[in-house]
Amino acid sequence: MRSRTGRPRRLLLVVAAAALVVLAGCGTAKNNGQNALQPKGPAAQKINNLFVPIAIIAIVIGILVLGATVWFAIRFRYRAGKNDNPKQVHGNTRLEIGWTIAPALLLAVIAVPSVSAIFELAQNPGPQALQVTVVGKQWWWQFEYPDAKVVTADELVIPAGRDVHLSLKACEDQVCNVIHSFWVPELAGTRDVVPGQTNELTIKADNPGTYLGQCKEYCGLSHANMRFRVIAKTPAEFQDWIRGQQQGPANPLLQDGKPAGDAQRLIVNTFECTNCHSLEDSSVPSYGPNLTHLASRDYFASANLPLNRTNLVDWIMNAPGILPMQTEQTKCRPAPQTGCVGMPSFTENVPAGQPKMTRAQAEQIADFLLEQK
Repeated sequence: MRSRTGRPRRLLLVVAAAALVVLAGCGTAKNNGQNALQPKGPAAQKINNLFVPIAIIAIVIGILVLGATVWFAIRFRYRAGKNDNPKQVHGNTRLEIGWTIAPALLLAVIAVPSVSAIFELAQNPGPQALQVTVVGKQWWWQFEYPDAKVVTADELVIPAGRDVHLSLKACEDQVCNVIHSFWVPELAGTRDVVPGQTNELTIKADNPGTYLGQCKEYCGLSHANMRFRVIAKTPAEFQDWIRGQQQGPANPLLQDGKPAGDAQRLIVNTFECTNCHSLEDSSVPSYGPNLTHLASRDYFASANLPLNRTNLVDWIMNAPGILPMQTEQTKCRPAPQTGCVGMPSFTENVPAGQPKMTRAQAEQIADFLLEQK
């Protein structure tokens, strides 16, 4: 029979390696802005208050179970000259009842505050809350303020210290009606965004600042890039932002029903950007993001890119080259009638009969958009 004397040593090495892996995750890495253990709002704080004691209980039980497993493995390991067959005994009724009741009681204790928190977080804060409709699309977020008649994308601007009640919907178009999940870890828990169904979530930021969010449900090719930013402003700054968004475009797209300049002609006639985007009215939802006040945002492209001229020019020319949205098999424009989603490339895989964009043309369009504050 093969000797097993080396097994305890190997087991200890495995345990030590696992401990090193755990300790390696306890470094002082820079906060990525999505740390649910650093709550910045009441909803996230309630979740954290529930998570921490449950996590401590789970860790203690895990250590006890793992420790007992290691102890038994060492204590009853194979020894030369000893019988391998364990002593045959009947069950211990009291012990079996005890280890059945104890976990049941523990789970009941955990369930009471958990269920209570679920109902508490699901409560509608009432009419005093800011109402926002969130529409999840592939692969970006549209934010509608129905009372103010403002539509924007990528950045959800809210007043600090005030409840914000979100009505979460998914794009109903047949080519993008997939499930998403809305999550801002520092402000609240996650909530699924399901086609044909409106879910609700309340968030609140204690202080002004920027909080990072993203889709948490796999939704297709560019799911990992479906991000957004929640920007909490002071109440006065928020009202100033709303008034600015309610204004018309700084540079009109049309004049007497025709493009008002060379850049506008490229947008309307040459590349037909208005098939997907609204550039004249910030109260109108559109198939693609509303660009009426694009320059008022700090980030674009599902909040992945800082808004500057270089990034915008590159994006306009070949967005799928930056964030995956279009493949060689989907050579079409993302208008509703084409059955495509995402921003198209105007330089790669351009469908036959459609113009190919030059960098000079992209720069003209970018300069026009950067004036739209």
